[in-house]
Amino acid sequence: MIKKLIADVRAIYRNDPAARNLEVFFYAGLHAIWWHRINHVLWNLRIPLVPRILSQLSRFLTGIEIHPGATIGRGLFIDHGMGIVIGETTEIGDNCVLFHNVTLGGTGKHKAKRHPTIGSNVLIGTGATILGPVNVGNDVQIGANTFIFMHDVPDNCTVVGSPGKIVWMDGRRQNLKLPPTDDSHLL
Repeated sequence: MIKKLIADVRAIYRNDPAARNLEVFFYAGLHAIWWHRINHVLWNLRIPLVPRILSQLSRFLTGIEIHPGATIGRGLFIDHGMGIVIGETTEIGDNCVLFHNVTLGGTGKHKAKRHPTIGSNVLIGTGATILGPVNVGNDVQIGANTFIFMHDVPDNCTVVGSPGKIVWMDGRRQNLKLPPTDDSHLL
């Protein structure tokens, strides 16, 4: 747990050129992640109600909503996090960056895994929305206001637009639609 907390602080210095000295300990994104790490442990211990109450308190204080059931890797950096929503079955890999107003949500049509799985080294731009049990690969960049609904995103690419389209993949310019997930028949 301590290693994750240290990685969270290092992520700020790595990703924010304005980060100076001890002021990083006043970042709302860092507070939200640390609250979540505590809430997630309580959630996994099946302690009733307390993790949800604490997550709502964190949401009130930071403007960032992270469900206690979400799984978050090391080194997540939330920059200007107001309005971020991370759903219960979301999984986020290591060294990811989320900007404000990002939604990692469900569609309301799934019973078990309802939210996205985000790989490692993923940057998700301001206002991006990713809905459903989709997989976003490693080393992916998702542009501001991109909308991804029920479509997986492969490794090593850049996705932009609404609906999202792959514009770069493995260092080459593309113009590809995202492949549908196996659950696309539920739409």
